[in-house]
Amino acid sequence: MTAPGLPLDALHPRLPSPLAAIEDDRLTRHGVRLLLKRDDLIHPDLPGNKWRKLRLNLQAAADAGHDTLLTFGGAYSNHLRATAAAGRLLGFATVGVVRGDELARRPLNASLARAAADGMRLVFVDRSTYRRKAEPDVVAGLRERFGRCYVVPEGGSNPLAAQGCAELGRELRGAADVVAVACGTGGTLAGLAAGLLPDGQRAIGFPVLRGGFLDAAVQRLQEDAFGARTGDWRLDERFHHGGYARTTPELDAFAEDFAVRHGLLPDRVYVAKMLHGLFTLAQEGAFTPGTRLAAVVTG
Repeated sequence: MTAPGLPLDALHPRLPSPLAAIEDDRLTRHGVRLLLKRDDLIHPDLPGNKWRKLRLNLQAAADAGHDTLLTFGGAYSNHLRATAAAGRLLGFATVGVVRGDELARRPLNASLARAAADGMRLVFVDRSTYRRKAEPDVVAGLRERFGRCYVVPEGGSNPLAAQGCAELGRELRGAADVVAVACGTGGTLAGLAAGLLPDGQRAIGFPVLRGGFLDAAVQRLQEDAFGARTGDWRLDERFHHGGYARTTPELDAFAEDFAVRHGLLPDRVYVAKMLHGLFTLAQEGAFTPGTRLAAVVTG
């Protein structure tokens, strides 16, 4: 395979992504307006906002003459799906290192099956090795096994991803006072906050994992991408509902009710947790009357 030369614009991403207002009495009674930033509609084959995080990485890989992308993710990773789809569309071979060697003995779930159908070679590793995935000896071993490849970190979150996600913030300048986004590895929040107006706009990230580690991760991404902590942002750690890809009856009921009210079923891994957090904050009186909220639907 030769290094891809296809211009990224040939994929025709839908940018800026649509911004749609919804009416919900649980918010209007507090004088709050909600807009949905539909990043899930950017591209039919690249789920959610992953195009923003991958775009500059794909360009860097092509510019350096790489023909293979290697990346990491869990069993339900949208990032693995998106990388596989991008590889198929742009001519890259793709390798996905998946957390949990026990998964190799089970049927593929829908996310991993889609990645495999798009040509991704799935490699299942034990959880201890996966935790060391960024260590030089582990990366060197993967490169020795799979040859010269462009390595994209878990979730696609690196300085190039944060720079790509800054465009999301720029698209929302002047449209909202507070912007909310679900957080896995922190790259989207890092870029979003940097792209918003420096005065009068702020971002809230809702982590979908337990652990309390994201604040430092987001700040580190911003320092590497933009030179310093940038923008007005914070995290609310209360709405992970047990951890990554886990749910609760409360979250299930919220997601199903939201679908009935608004015709959009938010995924429980990311978007439902963020929306549940946003609605709870409104009910707690966290937003002054007249506040315009924007919720990023990342898919």
